[in-house]
Amino acid sequence: MSTFAELLVNGISMGSVYALIALGFVIIFRATEVVNFAHASLLLVGGYITAVLHDDVGFLLALAAGIAGAALVGAAVELLVLRRARVENHAVLAIVTIGVDIVLTTELTRQIGTEVLSLGDPWQSKVVNIGSVSIAQTRIAALLTAAALITVFLLAFRHTSWGLAMRTAAEDAETAALMGVRLTRVSLGAWAVAGALAAVAALFLTVFPTPGLDRATSFAAMKAFPAAILGGLDSTTGALAGGLIIGLTESLVTGYQGDLAFLGRGVGEVAPYLVMLAVLLVRPAGLFGTRELTRV
Repeated sequence: MSTFAELLVNGISMGSVYALIALGFVIIFRATEVVNFAHASLLLVGGYITAVLHDDVGFLLALAAGIAGAALVGAAVELLVLRRARVENHAVLAIVTIGVDIVLTTELTRQIGTEVLSLGDPWQSKVVNIGSVSIAQTRIAALLTAAALITVFLLAFRHTSWGLAMRTAAEDAETAALMGVRLTRVSLGAWAVAGALAAVAALFLTVFPTPGLDRATSFAAMKAFPAAILGGLDSTTGALAGGLIIGLTESLVTGYQGDLAFLGRGVGEVAPYLVMLAVLLVRPAGLFGTRELTRV
């Protein structure tokens, strides 16, 4: 029973981190209708800046610099690449983000090399014992931080002028522009916020029990993509639900992998994608995504 409890807590904790990343996908998609395949590289940017600076300026300042750096890179991608692409087809713009991701990831992996970088977190390998259940402090910190950030974002999304502008633009961009909403500003803000959330997620993807930031971190970040698709790319609630479902699935399948040996080794790595496919077969728009009706 203690094993199940540990896996459950770890799954919810990692699911909340995946929800942060998935929320970045959703924010950009709602603002621009573009699927951002460069999101993993934004995460790598934030993590790398934090790892490089923490010895010189301390953990909190380094993390703040990482968040700001990822937000600035995200805004720069929107301003200097997508806005100047002069392409109206959103599928083509999604392909452009793949190119951006290749460029950024290649340069960052070249800088990282074969090293495994520590982000200097204060929790290290400390654990909290609750009865017979042992939980890493990093997992508790991840859960609390993600819950706080998601709550703040949802409140801002519902009760601020920025959130109103984004909701209006997502509903009908042309009408929103006629009503005075500056779509370019909404898009720029969406990319910046998505980058900032990715930088925070980078911290909790690379702390204990993970050894640190390495060139494969961006691949781990892409596990959040099924969370965004599963929940619905245009749903902030879906990002949260999808992240928790993917986190729990990965944790439980990996934890009980010995009992699932008939499915082959490493099934925990593909389980999130299998769950995504199963949901999409039933609900093509995702659990909370908007269903498009076409009259023929």
